[in-house]
Amino acid sequence: MPVERFLEHLTYEVRASPLTVKAYQGDLEQFTAFVREAVGLDGPAEANDKAVRAWMMHLMEAGTGPRSVNRKLSALRAYYRFARTVGEVDTDPTAMVTPPKTPKRLPEFVAEHCMEELFARVPWPEGFTGLRDRLMMELLYGTGMRLAELIGLSPGDVDQRKGTLRVLGKRNKERILPLALPLRDLLGEYLPQREMLAKGQEGSLLVRPDGKPLPRRTVQSLVAHYLSAVTTQHKRSPHVLRHTFATHLLEHGADLNAVKELLGHANLAATQVYTHNTVDKLKQAHRQAHPRGGA
Repeated sequence: MPVERFLEHLTYEVRASPLTVKAYQGDLEQFTAFVREAVGLDGPAEANDKAVRAWMMHLMEAGTGPRSVNRKLSALRAYYRFARTVGEVDTDPTAMVTPPKTPKRLPEFVAEHCMEELFARVPWPEGFTGLRDRLMMELLYGTGMRLAELIGLSPGDVDQRKGTLRVLGKRNKERILPLALPLRDLLGEYLPQREMLAKGQEGSLLVRPDGKPLPRRTVQSLVAHYLSAVTTQHKRSPHVLRHTFATHLLEHGADLNAVKELLGHANLAATQVYTHNTVDKLKQAHRQAHPRGGA
């Protein structure tokens, strides 16, 4: 089965993001080249589990890490799953392949006092730009939304009366997020100025002073800039603010299922990774405070 057919399925039926489609395309093209050159097959449809294992070994010997190999294997699994569904292959050669073990990596987050310092003491630019930048940071930290979800927001997604925000997540799954009062006040100040600059057009919620949508890379750069004022940690990205949102909620006693819904996770396992940070904090408190804690 041609790889292009699977990519069309991802794009138009699954509605995967362009970045996901591009990543899968690169992985499948890489695997196709390997089975042709190293194994002597015409393409993925002829590959067996031995060919898949040989490719994985080739990747790891070339220095590809376990996480990257697992991601590439996931692309293969998705391809063969679709190929079996449409009757192009009889068996899935990845079914008998064990993925390489990966070390657990806890989500990196910004300390609570650093976030308090960000909103209390860090100077913002004058005028519309400063208002927009603060709103951007408040939205990411106050709702835990993904970068793609932030970029996809429009003024129509804001319900000031109900104090909610409509977000379109992965696979076009919609969820409604609550807006804290400071965030509602910011939106109430920002939206009229944004409407004047955008000349009444709906478009993106976050715009430049010329009314055009704020680019993805600009958001990433701005987030890194503002976080660098309060933390020296290496990762300073929009996704770190998503981790920070979840971690701080759990540290203050939020229900895990509620955090799952707020983040838009498909299953609880994806949310449970944040409990490691809170458990470590509880262990530290126990060691320091309990008479037999061992401090």
